[in-house]
Amino acid sequence: MNDALAKHPRHTLAKPRVGFLGVGWIGRHRMQAIIESGIAETVAIADQSPEIAARAAELAPDAAIARSLDDVLDVGVDGLVIATPSALHAPQTIRALRHGAAVFCQKPLGRTADEVRSVIDTARAVDRLLGVDMSYRFTEAARRVRNVVASGGIGRVHAVEMTFHNAYGPDKPWFHDARLSGGGCVMDLGVHLVDLALWVLDFPRAHGVSSRLHARGRPLRDGTGTVEDYAVATIDLEGDTVVRLACSWHLSAGCDAVISAAFHGAEGSAVLRNIDGSFYDFTAERYRGTARETLARPPDAWGGRAAVDWAARLARSDRFDPSVERLMDVAEILDRIYGRDG
Repeated sequence: MNDALAKHPRHTLAKPRVGFLGVGWIGRHRMQAIIESGIAETVAIADQSPEIAARAAELAPDAAIARSLDDVLDVGVDGLVIATPSALHAPQTIRALRHGAAVFCQKPLGRTADEVRSVIDTARAVDRLLGVDMSYRFTEAARRVRNVVASGGIGRVHAVEMTFHNAYGPDKPWFHDARLSGGGCVMDLGVHLVDLALWVLDFPRAHGVSSRLHARGRPLRDGTGTVEDYAVATIDLEGDTVVRLACSWHLSAGCDAVISAAFHGAEGSAVLRNIDGSFYDFTAERYRGTARETLARPPDAWGGRAAVDWAARLARSDRFDPSVERLMDVAEILDRIYGRDG
């Protein structure tokens, strides 16, 4: 580890050299956002599908097409963007960090809190920047809601209602194998809801979590390897704030998606919600009784902002950013939703 880090000393990187591992739809989208920002240089691309890698390389003709993670690292990258199946996130991130590269990883960072902890501990130990694509934080609607809550504009928040129903669900088989994915709709969608709730409230501690998980309309039974397609959870936070969470795949909701995050205080409410079933268009509103005030509305090209933010931080410094440690709070709550808290 020390020899590898000696080859990649810490410094300010005016234009970091970045590699991409996994360039399907999400990985290619994050790659395009970073390229268009002009912040970093794309130097290597790898994907298990040569066709997908070649398509991504059209965005960066000078980048090397690599065959594996090790090949990407051997090109000499300052940072690596990972968008591979969930079971690979923790081991690939740890390997890259130990090689001396900063990492931006798709969610979830790990399938369990133990995996997440091992990645964060490694990043801290080698003093390398670690980012995770919690992309909904970067919507203008979420930022406006957070600002209202932080400023006391709705009073003390006592209740939060979080919803994410996806009418389709994922199309990759590994999503439906608990050993590979770590879970179903909670791991896929609920992670964003838990993260948004904690992020807006400045990460209060959770002291109670209860949940119900269903698969195909029936309570989920442990040990089957089946993942949940519907979940509800109640999270009790310090300060007597309660969070109610619901998420699903394939729910008959009359539209493509139902996404909302509602924060209720003694003096009003602040709400983020999607528009017309869209996965991408959000509005933010503040409510006082029956009156409403619009805080944000489309258009808002937010999809690649988390990746660009990571690249900008990498250009300033490749050293560990302790803010990523708050993702342990999210991972521990997910473990408790899944009954993995011992």
